[in-house]
Amino acid sequence: MPLVANSNLPAFERLKQEGETVIPRDVALHQDIREMHIGLLNMMPDAALAATERQFFRLIGESNQIAQFYLHPFTLKEIKRSPEATDYVERYYETFEQVQAEGLDALIITGANVTQPRLSLEPFWEPLIEVIGWAYENVTSTLCSCLATHAVLEFRYGQERQRLPAKRWGVYSHRVVDRSHPLVRGVNTRFDVPHSRFNEISRDQFEAAGLHVLVESERGGVHMAVSEDLFRIVFCQGHPEYDSISLLKEYKREVLRFAQGQRDHYPPFPEHYFSLKIQAILEEYKDQMIVARDKGLPLPELPEPLIVDYLDNTWHDTAEAVINNWMGNVYQITNNDRRLPFMEDVDPNDPLGLRRVSLGQTA
Repeated sequence: MPLVANSNLPAFERLKQEGETVIPRDVALHQDIREMHIGLLNMMPDAALAATERQFFRLIGESNQIAQFYLHPFTLKEIKRSPEATDYVERYYETFEQVQAEGLDALIITGANVTQPRLSLEPFWEPLIEVIGWAYENVTSTLCSCLATHAVLEFRYGQERQRLPAKRWGVYSHRVVDRSHPLVRGVNTRFDVPHSRFNEISRDQFEAAGLHVLVESERGGVHMAVSEDLFRIVFCQGHPEYDSISLLKEYKREVLRFAQGQRDHYPPFPEHYFSLKIQAILEEYKDQMIVARDKGLPLPELPEPLIVDYLDNTWHDTAEAVINNWMGNVYQITNNDRRLPFMEDVDPNDPLGLRRVSLGQTA
């Protein structure tokens, strides 16, 4: 939460000049402290539906121990689901119409499984565009994860994602390239982020679209960028929400696909994720599994109990800090009426006043 300049102490002005959030005392006295309403458009497949909820809800809940967050999950009816998952959604999720009527302060849009050669051919394409269009006009800020980032870059900015030579899969070191932006204020200048994707939007494409890159990796590519107004859409290509075991679960699924003949080659290790000790355990398992498969014997279980306790999580703290910054900045400019995106004096084209500052004007 922000500092209040409750005196003329010079430190307040110095901190403000350094980019810290400092609000005048008279402004603070007139602020109504209220809850925040965060939407989650969950487009993940049935098996990952609940896990994705927990991952994002955990990040939000741990980001701030004072604010009260009301979470509103919803999905798209065009995404095919099993009867069990459909029942789950009907019992626990809101509809997009309910979300529209009641409003949100912020929105997170997850990735999704794709089945078509182009995103524009997916059944969720048109309804996703509708949600994002509504959010841009009615929600203070929207965070797009992975595929959602690719979708917005294509339909809003005309930048179509490009197929990678091989799956980008692992945990990669990233560098903050604009340390002055409020979303990355106070975070490590270098930090890890998991990635798992076959496609990417390049830095050149982000810049051609007029977007501002905040975080990137030599190996992983651009992780975080913001829209031309510097806040209303936050783009992520990586998966900072991942649990420590997420890539392990994904690796296990690929191993099973190999065992069932659904892929030709045994999957490689996710890069920079398994320690040498874990790799040795998994190499031994690989030999046992291939022998059992070739002989028609029951396949051994992947030895997860020997692995889980040795997995390192090198990204969660930074992800939590970024979400905390995001929530804090949303709180400062969102309208008390959650159906409206901004306070009356906020410029929608420059909601954080960052463009005025960059032009040398008074914020």
